[in-house]
Amino acid sequence: MAAALESSPEVGSSMKIMDGFATSSTAINLPRLRFNKEGNLLAVTTADNGFKILTNADGLRTLGAYEVLSYEASKAFIDMKVPTSAMVSSMSPASIGKVEHMDTDSPARPTPVHKPLELTEIVDPTQCRQVTMPDSKDSVSKVARLLYTNSGVGVLALEANGVQRLWKWSRNEQNPTGKATASVTPQHWQPNSGLLMANDVPENPETAVPCIALSKNDSYVKSACGGKVSLFNMMTFKVMTTFMPPPPASTFLAFHPQDNNIIAIGMEDSSIHIYNVRVDEVKTKLKGHQKHITGLAFSTALNTLVSSGADAQLFFWTADSWEKKKSSVIQLPPGKAPVGDTRVQFHNDQIHLLVSHETQLAIYDASKMECIHKWVPQEALSSPITSASYSCNSQLVYASFTDGNIAVFDAESLRLRCRIAPSAYMPQPNSAPIIPQVITAHPQEPNQLAVGLADGSVKVIEPSEASRRWGVGVAVTADKSGAENGRPSSSSAANNSTSDHQIQR
Repeated sequence: MAAALESSPEVGSSMKIMDGFATSSTAINLPRLRFNKEGNLLAVTTADNGFKILTNADGLRTLGAYEVLSYEASKAFIDMKVPTSAMVSSMSPASIGKVEHMDTDSPARPTPVHKPLELTEIVDPTQCRQVTMPDSKDSVSKVARLLYTNSGVGVLALEANGVQRLWKWSRNEQNPTGKATASVTPQHWQPNSGLLMANDVPENPETAVPCIALSKNDSYVKSACGGKVSLFNMMTFKVMTTFMPPPPASTFLAFHPQDNNIIAIGMEDSSIHIYNVRVDEVKTKLKGHQKHITGLAFSTALNTLVSSGADAQLFFWTADSWEKKKSSVIQLPPGKAPVGDTRVQFHNDQIHLLVSHETQLAIYDASKMECIHKWVPQEALSSPITSASYSCNSQLVYASFTDGNIAVFDAESLRLRCRIAPSAYMPQPNSAPIIPQVITAHPQEPNQLAVGLADGSVKVIEPSEASRRWGVGVAVTADKSGAENGRPSSSSAANNSTSDHQIQR
């Protein structure tokens, strides 16, 4: 056991080691382990008649040294091995997800975390602010793609039938900034001509893959829904031009970040076309995927284009010569076929990459083209993931699930900090939740998100006025009898639904 304590790199990633000396002069032949009551300090005797105290950040607070050592405690720690059986009593049985820290130099191994992480649960509409578009049930087609305008004053939804809808907020006394907000209902915006932004669609639109991309100045939107790619004027809704008629059909669109005339177009036949709008010409075709393209993301810092496909693969390309740098296969659960959309989005630092699949969320270091963190749904959040997005400051990750749940994660570690239950934003007594199809984040407000639902509606959701940010518990409003409207408060829900995340190194 002593040798194992000294040599194994399995468990110590969350602990800080502090040395000491035993007060007894009696030799200790066998190492002894003991946790404190809170489970954040571990005393280990040593062969030289001393002892070591292993502690995480919470333990440092207990020792009264957190202010001095919190910086060091956030760094890489010395690895120690502690028998898993010694840790079980300090863990919560309610597991909501699993975080993995991936090290490609060695096999991934589980590392127990000593203290459950608190989780805030939003279960009642009074615990958050929200607004619904449209306010009437005149939409029958599910929301397939959803974007905020870059200015932050509007939301653009592309429905599965190829029609695009735009909602805008006005500047007024209730909304002095004129930005999108959950406190004010926006207007469904249309030009005086009454035109709709309707895409060319095939006879059987159900098989089409809708795709959309917005120019930086919000003047133009490119979109497709199984037919030709159309370029719309966002003020008049007129079609300026069409291009790339099928077959194959377009499945994903991305503007080049340094030239709006260059578009990367993912195709149904698994190729990627680099298209120049100005000269109406495909400059090059990138090949390597086995199924249709589901995601494209540019990094100017790395001069890289990352593509993802329905084949559960990632490809890294240079963004000038268009040569392939590397490919990576997403690790799926045993027996899971490589199907479903894989989405990619770069962090603001243009280095870290968010990869979402129905089976997992992952953070990649795109400079090394390696996975460094992965979160896998479990227990309370066990349904497939439908969509995910970084917040505007890249400090949060929002994810939606097929059972109606929305989760908020810390982006750096993929630690789950908040769960928004379907009852909080789409109460439906005695019926199944309407599936959230796509989620997106406001471009300037880090705690605002929008979600497009299968019934064609769009919800803009923000924390309550009392909390202002996700992960801060706010109790539901009590009625006159003192009952909390039949639902638990966020604080009690958090106590009943804490999650122990397993980190793999």
